Amino acid sequence: MKFYKLLICITLSIPLVLACKKDDGPEPIREIQDQTPEDDKSLVKYLQTHFYNYEDFENDPDNHKIVITIDTIADENSDKTPLWDQVNTKTIEIKDKNDNLIPNKMYFLVVKEGIGDKPSRVDSTFVTYKGTLLNRVVFDSRELPLWFDLTDVVRGFREFLPELRAGSHSMNNDGTYDFDHYGQGMFFIPSALGYYAQSILTIPKYSPLVFSVALHKVNPADHDNDGILSINEDPDGDGNPFNDDTDEDRIPNYRDSDDDGDGTLTKKEYDRDGDGVPDDDDKDGTPDYLDEDNT
Repeated sequence: MKFYKLLICITLSIPLVLACKKDDGPEPIREIQDQTPEDDKSLVKYLQTHFYNYEDFENDPDNHKIVITIDTIADENSDKTPLWDQVNTKTIEIKDKNDNLIPNKMYFLVVKEGIGDKPSRVDSTFVTYKGTLLNRVVFDSRELPLWFDLTDVVRGFREFLPELRAGSHSMNNDGTYDFDHYGQGMFFIPSALGYYAQSILTIPKYSPLVFSVALHKVNPADHDNDGILSINEDPDGDGNPFNDDTDEDRIPNYRDSDDDGDGTLTKKEYDRDGDGVPDDDDKDGTPDYLDEDNT
């Protein structure tokens, strides 16, 4: 099973047809505000009872090829430091069906930051990874790097990757590449930042997920090929290009080749004089490529 098929982002607002008894009708999707605290309780318990191989990283700090492993705190491992004492937290707001914002807490740990650029949430990343359930069942992993467009992955994945930096690479005599000095980390997400009510192969619905990831390379993305990096197609400046749709055509600006819907492509309006500054011919404070009254 290829994980790039798994990581396609699922829109929670789309009704899902779930398996049910013939006469019972579809099983109703759980309310996010009810599921979120249950997921957090499970994540906290997991983090308090598990540890990662931090001693391997401490004993060999210059070795970036050590792989992150997680185990239960028990028996000969009873003296290990739990993940709960090491993780950071980030709160992500998810809209419920009534457009109420429900805070969902994700936990993460940067084991090695890396030396290169950090990706934005809308860039392409070259990664290796492992994904597991809280019962430690591995639902997929990738030992050879794979490109992921962070706009097409589950929410928790794209929220964590900007915490890491890319590494370095060199070509071997046989034409293969050797990667080093890359960022590594883990993140632990509630189901609302994963697949929520969707059951995907070995991932049951409403499953909190655990990922370990290594970030090897970053490619800044321009999804609509308009000459503006996707991360910069953020007119309201909130750092989230997903919610910017200037012409209200239900296509966010970062995927819209004509942001203001005036019939002139953004790349033709953006910077005609080539001075590196967006043009504003009528001096109204709105750049031409976002101003439908100025073509």
